[in-house]
Amino acid sequence: MAYCQNHYSCRTTALRSAEKICAERGSRLTNIRRRILEMIWESHQPVKAYDLLEKIRQDNRSMSAAPPTVYRALDFLIEEGLVHKIDSMNAYVGCMHPDTHSDCFFMICLECGTAEECCNDDLAASIMKATRQYRFTPRTTTLEITGTCMQCRGDGG
Repeated sequence: MAYCQNHYSCRTTALRSAEKICAERGSRLTNIRRRILEMIWESHQPVKAYDLLEKIRQDNRSMSAAPPTVYRALDFLIEEGLVHKIDSMNAYVGCMHPDTHSDCFFMICLECGTAEECCNDDLAASIMKATRQYRFTPRTTTLEITGTCMQCRGDGG
């Protein structure tokens, strides 16, 4: 589903972008925050917090990482727009464009588990029109669409 041919490249780009954004905003990308972001970008599949915790513990046996440490780091990454939470899966994915953030939606493949971040101005405008129509003030918008990606369907081209 994700059209990435090289996750190392995605991860490197995401980390550079995160460093730049945090520096511009005066926020700290600590070692633990950076490592969690790096682990999230190891693939385009959503990652659960406890899986991140286990990886951190495996990375550094002397480090006594606890769930609150991971959740605080995830909260920071979400607040900075570097990561999205996929609520239906209670999992996290890296943001494809944190420096130009807009309302996006996710297409989640039920077969391979990949979550593709997609943007569509017309869809975002329709959602905002509906919120105004119903006099509703949105805080966040996360639209999740589940189905089967073209690779899993076998028509990858």
